[in-house]
Amino acid sequence: MIHHDAERRLWVLSGPSCSYVVRLDDADRPRVLHWGRRLTAEQAASLLPPEPPFRPVEDSAEGTCDLAAAGGLSYGDAGLRVRFADGTRDLELVHTGHHRTDRELVLAYADRHYPLAVECHYRLYDDSDVIERHLVVRNAGEPVTVVRADSATWVLPRLNDYRLSSVRGQWGAETRLHRAGLPYGETVLTSRRGVTSHQANPWAMVDDGTAGEEHGAVYSCALAWSGSWRLTAQRLPAERVTLSAGAGHDPVTFELGTGEELVTPVCAGLYAEGGFGAAGRAWHDHQLRHVLPHPGETRPVLYNSWEATGFEVSLEGQTRLAELAARMGVELFVMDDGWFGARTHDAAGLGDWRPNPRRFPDGLAPLIDRVHELGMRFGLWVEPEMVNPDSDLYRAHPDWVVHRPHRTRTEHRNQLVLDLSRPQVADWLHRTLDELLAKNDIDFLKWDMNRPFTEAGPDERLWTGHVHALYDVLDRLRAGHPHVRVESCSSGGGRVDLGILRRTDQVWTSDNTDALDRLEIQHGFSQLYPARVMGAWVTDSPNPYTGREVPLDFRFHVAMAGVLGVGGTLTDWSEAELARAAELVAAYKRIRPIVQHGRQYRLLPPDGELSAVQYLARDGAQVAFLAFRRARRFGHAEPGIPLRDLDPGARYRDAATGRIHHGAVLLSHGLFPDLAPGDYASAMVHLIRE
Repeated sequence: MIHHDAERRLWVLSGPSCSYVVRLDDADRPRVLHWGRRLTAEQAASLLPPEPPFRPVEDSAEGTCDLAAAGGLSYGDAGLRVRFADGTRDLELVHTGHHRTDRELVLAYADRHYPLAVECHYRLYDDSDVIERHLVVRNAGEPVTVVRADSATWVLPRLNDYRLSSVRGQWGAETRLHRAGLPYGETVLTSRRGVTSHQANPWAMVDDGTAGEEHGAVYSCALAWSGSWRLTAQRLPAERVTLSAGAGHDPVTFELGTGEELVTPVCAGLYAEGGFGAAGRAWHDHQLRHVLPHPGETRPVLYNSWEATGFEVSLEGQTRLAELAARMGVELFVMDDGWFGARTHDAAGLGDWRPNPRRFPDGLAPLIDRVHELGMRFGLWVEPEMVNPDSDLYRAHPDWVVHRPHRTRTEHRNQLVLDLSRPQVADWLHRTLDELLAKNDIDFLKWDMNRPFTEAGPDERLWTGHVHALYDVLDRLRAGHPHVRVESCSSGGGRVDLGILRRTDQVWTSDNTDALDRLEIQHGFSQLYPARVMGAWVTDSPNPYTGREVPLDFRFHVAMAGVLGVGGTLTDWSEAELARAAELVAAYKRIRPIVQHGRQYRLLPPDGELSAVQYLARDGAQVAFLAFRRARRFGHAEPGIPLRDLDPGARYRDAATGRIHHGAVLLSHGLFPDLAPGDYASAMVHLIRE
């Protein structure tokens, strides 16, 4: 997987179908010769150009180095920038060696004068074309300020044009896909909030402007980091394009003392042919194989009590909801906010993680026991990184919150952020949650984080230390309670990234549960993240956020595209609605293995009247198909929707009707879903290969 040509100072890193080729030039700069289709060592060596009689201007190193260090004649975006104690800002790196295994390569460099060493780490997988990269910066001299240390700079080949794909959003409108031509200069995607954020997500894709869902080459990268971050897409006048991503944001810097080292988070890169669909499936496969802690598990159907009760939590009310959820076929009951401390409203109690004695005089055990008697697992909402000023914790430790002297402690949602970068705070957090899990038979935690950082200052110790402490607490809790599963939530989809997914089992996609809005949110989410982690709820109609009225089947079918959950006020549902919901939960369970473990095909995007998504089992034996109509205009009948990757010679039986479909016909003429007349119609079809 890793070939080294010592004479030419060239390395070829290859996955199953692509290669990344880097070569040191005469100035020890790592120049990228190729990122694309898999090449042999001989083919890679043929990329070395003969020495020209002159060097064209556009043949400078700028825009071609995968370790872009500031200095010399490089004026573009530099992924590695430092400031030495004497004020020097230029880096002059020389290659000092390399070491490699079958799947890992480390290229080592050192500054020509200052005792600063840099290692560029690459990791490959034999079943994935994703390449993981990170930097290690070591300082053996006087303190150094690291101004910027991106985990990777990905160099694209010259294309006819460049188009950038990313997601944009806000609270209640996360992961909305955005595609536009890449302008010249630097396009910066970032979060300065201390979390991944609702407004952007740390990944990007670039194509030549002609790629579609099922055709074309796509270059992409994703950062595995759950705090502030920055991703820069640079397009130089000489038509060189790079993607560079790392933790932190301007103007935050990192002080590297004598004998200290900085290890950056992983930035993963992927080249894929077959369009955005192939790129998405490759990212999904990689996460299922190499990121998620329990990829083979099937996520249960859950019920969450928040929208039904808000802060009006009681043993009797939660028990009644649990009984109704069990009748519906729910497998995991999650009690949300309002169960602890003085938390009868949103201005008190955060930080006091003990059951409210008035609401639960005998603790949580009676409710947990009843939930387990009903055949469901029990889950609990926590927001452990936050504190209300009106809490026992804050009164005891007001200095534990993120703040700056002489600045107002800005409150948001009546909350302040605990500074987990302080060891005593992180230790308290672990100890508190460990005790909660040890004393109660809890199966699942919904881990929320509703407030971004403010008054945090420029100290990288806090910005990165908080995230590392969060990771450490999650790792320790999972090791101590291996049966507990965790959902990442941050006011919805504010903390979704490859870093948090290494430590959690699913994510809450958005607080917006409107089924029509969710089609767009889920479409953007699926560009990088798999259905296996995408929490999706069925809630009441009219929707509590948008006021839109949508049929029950449509709400369920939209939520079936991920990890199905229910969050409605079940005590207000009619018997007919409860009965139909039970039928739809049972239908989801039949297709759930295909949705959560199969391969996803976005057949029609949600920007038209008709949209559809397909899931294909790994062995090709079963298909799950979901179709949605926003509105029928002019009475036109819907066209057939062609499916993908079926066996053209096979016959496929509709599990509900018994009707037989031929693979070749489904691939060419498509499936005609049986949609009800009127707006907001939907259908789910389960096909089984004969």
